[in-house]
Amino acid sequence: MKKSKSIIPIAYPDFSGNEKLYLNKALESSWISSKGEFIDKFENDFAKYIGTKHAVSTSNGTVSLHLALEALGIKENDEVIVPNLTFVASVNSIHYTNAIPVLVDINKENWNMDINKLIKSITTKTRAIMVVHLYGIPSDMSKIMEIAYKNNLLIIEDAAESHGAEVLINSTWKKVGAIGDAGCFSFYGNKILTTGEGGMVVTNDKKLASKMRMLRDHGQDPKRRYYHPVIGYNYRMTNLQAAIGTAQLEKINSLLSFKNKISVLYKKYLMDVPGIISPDINYEVKSVCWLYSILLDTPYPISRDELMKKLKNKGVETRPFFWPISALPPYKSDKEFPNSEYISDHGLNLPSGYNLTEKDIKYICDIIKNEIKN
Repeated sequence: MKKSKSIIPIAYPDFSGNEKLYLNKALESSWISSKGEFIDKFENDFAKYIGTKHAVSTSNGTVSLHLALEALGIKENDEVIVPNLTFVASVNSIHYTNAIPVLVDINKENWNMDINKLIKSITTKTRAIMVVHLYGIPSDMSKIMEIAYKNNLLIIEDAAESHGAEVLINSTWKKVGAIGDAGCFSFYGNKILTTGEGGMVVTNDKKLASKMRMLRDHGQDPKRRYYHPVIGYNYRMTNLQAAIGTAQLEKINSLLSFKNKISVLYKKYLMDVPGIISPDINYEVKSVCWLYSILLDTPYPISRDELMKKLKNKGVETRPFFWPISALPPYKSDKEFPNSEYISDHGLNLPSGYNLTEKDIKYICDIIKNEIKN
């Protein structure tokens, strides 16, 4: 086996479109902060793509979640149900509102929130459910929306890792983020669509969108400059970021197509490798490949961590799955979350950047398969 590159990174952005053109246009306009033509364009184009009436750009995905929670009125001692296996930002954003994050174990097969455990976690204090579409795999939104409706609960979708993923609801395909009361996205450098840093909240609620726009701009009254009737935040995206985002969104279909090809090739070369496990989804979804994610278990001969070391030594960058939130010091819990712990311990993310070639993928898979031969 011969490496195609000195290092194969876990992620790599694609700036082959109009990114430089639009960025230079924003620079030449002198509008480089939170005003400029690309802010409105990116918001409008993104809302249209996701299928909502409104989109509010932000400085990153974490503040998108906080902004949505604040605007929806989540407050101290309210309970917000959230999966125990997610990036810590999901739970931190709940903590920022002084609400109580209620951790729910995930489903071992599809890696998203366990529906039965979700139902059992609802109390008289529950105000909302934060749904996380983990690693590009949409949650079972049909069932979750039904539960939310019956219990008069708000739904915030954390779609940071799932740009373009879809769920079938009432015979209609809907993109994640457009289903609940608010959908939140991240445009960090390793995401499917990137602005370097940045985020977006989408909604069909005009009043909610207006409130979020006010809160993200220091709580300033949009009709009275420097008059701040509420305490707000500086959560604004810059025109420079929006310029890059506008160009990225123009080619979102080709980006998703590239990611899909990555997924197809990994499946091809890892087919029938004993102990390599992919998610098993028994509801109608169209997942996306943010990072190609697998589990390693017996009869695979070495552990996830041992394989990561071997791949690193051969120039392949990988990532483990997130830690369960209940295992982190700020949210330490004695409650048992067996599925979260299992998936976290066995999960591996493989390189999925836009510079990846079939030769690279075959090289990576040959390393993985070589352990079976030894």
